[in-house]
Amino acid sequence: MLDEHLALRLKALRLEQGLSLEQLASRSGVSRATLSRLENAEVSPTTAVLGQLCTAYGLTLTRLLHSVEAGFPAQVPRSAQQLWADPVQAFTRRSVSPPSRALAGEVIESQLGPGVDIRYESSPRPGLEHHLLMLDGELQLWVEEQHHRLGVGDCLRYRLWGSSRFLSGKAGARYLLFLV
Repeated sequence: MLDEHLALRLKALRLEQGLSLEQLASRSGVSRATLSRLENAEVSPTTAVLGQLCTAYGLTLTRLLHSVEAGFPAQVPRSAQQLWADPVQAFTRRSVSPPSRALAGEVIESQLGPGVDIRYESSPRPGLEHHLLMLDGELQLWVEEQHHRLGVGDCLRYRLWGSSRFLSGKAGARYLLFLV
């Protein structure tokens, strides 16, 4: 169900911006064929592809995922929080914050399996403030070219202007990401 709603939203975003599939492919780096298959809900998007599309549209992944939900209650129990899993990698992303188009801050709980390596070419919104709090495991994080090693309880605060890379340790990694 989420994949179908996401497919419709992706197509609507492209049309709202007056882009052809070719133009969006050029802007995002995602092939025209893949874009077409995504918009028709023939395939599920990977984290990397959604990252590229979010960058092209200037929005965060959580904003995109929240935009396919109706309404935004003030409280959402854990059992009702939107969970998204990358179909290719051992990566899950839970939208902890109740969805709200009117508010900027959001909290995301992410879990990476052992040795998962995720790279984003650019920030979905240049200068986006991040606070990453490690809950379990180990994580190496590159913010642009700056390397950081994080363990349980560590917190990293940064603004993202360019690329980032997340590499989980042998036991994986679970962390909260606060976006402002």
